[in-house]
Amino acid sequence: MAAEIGGFEDPSAEVLAEAAAAFGLLASSARLHLVWALAQGESDVTHLADRVGGALPAVSQHLAKLKLAGLVRSRREGRRQIYFVDDPDVVTVVRVMVGQLAARAGGASASVHALRGAGG
Repeated sequence: MAAEIGGFEDPSAEVLAEAAAAFGLLASSARLHLVWALAQGESDVTHLADRVGGALPAVSQHLAKLKLAGLVRSRREGRRQIYFVDDPDVVTVVRVMVGQLAARAGGASASVHALRGAGG
């Protein structure tokens, strides 16, 4: 039985399991970096490997997992596979989470600089 609190009904066990699996895939910093990069625009595996600093086989393997989970799609362009994120909601979630954490890190960094300036 689903509870309704604050106007929202609890999602089904299947939906929660699917969400947990997607978040589990994004729990890898390498895969999260790939989704972040693809949220900025489509790319092939060679350029992604260069951008994220990963070995080509490892990046290919991460992309295969993300593709299997439906978080990333690809299309053939000549001899190359072009990868992209086709779901704007996935892009939003990744951008919000990474953006918030980056802002916090920047704020913490600014606070440290302010403290160093005040103390020295």
